[in-house]
Amino acid sequence: MILNDIDEFKSSPQIKETLIQYGNLKVFQDGDAIVNEYAYIKAMPIVISGSIRVIRTDEYDKEIFLYYINAGETCIMSFLGGLHHDTSKVKAIAEEETEILFIPNEHIPLLLKEYPEWLNYIFRLYHKRFEELLDVINAMAFKNLDERLLNIIKTKISHTKMNPLQITHQQLANELGSARVVISRLLKQLETEGIIILGRNKIWLM
Repeated sequence: MILNDIDEFKSSPQIKETLIQYGNLKVFQDGDAIVNEYAYIKAMPIVISGSIRVIRTDEYDKEIFLYYINAGETCIMSFLGGLHHDTSKVKAIAEEETEILFIPNEHIPLLLKEYPEWLNYIFRLYHKRFEELLDVINAMAFKNLDERLLNIIKTKISHTKMNPLQITHQQLANELGSARVVISRLLKQLETEGIIILGRNKIWLM
């Protein structure tokens, strides 16, 4: 299990045994919603395999991509929401077939109390998520839409290890909070500049 590969847990078989004892293992398919915005958080997820795409939506169903949660990682927002009996502020979607170990909220205080390595694990991921959210803010505040579009294409190809990237113009528009016609025009511009090649629902990064 991926828990064996988490640096903070390597020296403590007890915490791995405790997580497995308390956890509920579930499998999600590509596109499945794992948690929706404003839903109460009942458990903290640890990704065992696959990955999760975390987004924020508005009242018009426009999306902003925030970050990925990969194998061996958890959702810090779920951790905080569960700890304080709050609702989710984001939507999490399986990016591929994804196996998740859910740790019920009632066990979180015990983990924090009994295992210092658990707290180190949380702090490390909190730092990573904070930097990723700063990147999103910086991109929205200081970068043009064409730069943000190219950046999200590079991020997705790096994450999926697939070139070409299989995605629709509408999906990109949703994740960037823009209109499909605008994204299509910018993609064509990037193709003219020799940066990408467009196919039917596919994008090659040169």
